Amino acid sequence: MAEKNMIEAVRDAMFEEMKRDDSIIVMGEDVGAGGVFKATEGFTAEFGEARCMDTPLAEACIVGAAIGASLNGIKPIAEIQFADFIHPAFDQIVSEAARLHYRSNGAWSAPITIRTPYGAGIHGGPYHSQSIEAFYAHVPGLKVICVASPYDAKGLLKSAIRDPNPVLFLEHKKAYRMAKQEIPDDDYTIPIGKAEIKREGSNITLVTYGLMVHHSLEAAETVQAEDGTSVEVIDLRSVSPWDKECVLESVKKTGKALIVYEDNITGGFGAEVAATIAEEAFDYLDGPVSRVASPDVPIAPYSGILEEYILPNPVKIAEGIRKLAGY
Repeated sequence: MAEKNMIEAVRDAMFEEMKRDDSIIVMGEDVGAGGVFKATEGFTAEFGEARCMDTPLAEACIVGAAIGASLNGIKPIAEIQFADFIHPAFDQIVSEAARLHYRSNGAWSAPITIRTPYGAGIHGGPYHSQSIEAFYAHVPGLKVICVASPYDAKGLLKSAIRDPNPVLFLEHKKAYRMAKQEIPDDDYTIPIGKAEIKREGSNITLVTYGLMVHHSLEAAETVQAEDGTSVEVIDLRSVSPWDKECVLESVKKTGKALIVYEDNITGGFGAEVAATIAEEAFDYLDGPVSRVASPDVPIAPYSGILEEYILPNPVKIAEGIRKLAGY
């Protein structure tokens, strides 16, 4: 066991998979020099330029080339430097990669992993702060993962790389070096689509993912200590597919549900979770299905003060818990 932060866990997952399987390559902008966040540091020296491949600044080209390579026995890990830059590749991801297995009646698939850092909180302004998971969770044939911890990042990234179909792997950039966690030396994977209860509780179910897991756990500890409210915190880890069974079982136990996500509140992925709870666990509810999320403004403002003002944080989440608990 060794303590690693999330970017180290991501690097280790890719490095180990590339050592295991010669058909795996990494491609993206500046990956040969290690990438903006140093996720591929040392890869060129170990694997050569043919397997750690710098690309033009053209996201549609990166994903399109990855799809083509995947049809010829290669398993690409395509890095998009920031999630905000992924939109030129939308058609390649949605119309090509996600539909390939279906439209070929199972004859073809696109075993590609698209990694990209997402999220706000590092004063990156509106072009380095977006949350994109709701756009892509809407697409059948595409798996979408949002990791919060080093252990989960390594296990889920290995699962994504080994998956025979396309996976969008979202890494919250503020969580990259936020904390360290013991990572097993032995090889391990985590099933895609399986949530984890990060904190057990009995009064309220709090459903979240990504950076908001850390904020939600802090808020849950605060309200437990100050008010005696017991909050069960569920980390979805994957938003497509997502673990409905885990969430519904918890809600049926607690009777109250709060969904926390960083994205704009309207049309965010938490709305899908809320709708499912209302539809399938209505008889168990003892209060409205509630959300804490960002307002409907561009994320994030250039001003650090305004950025902090709009984003969910432990204080806002604690307020949401207290409001729901008092219903």
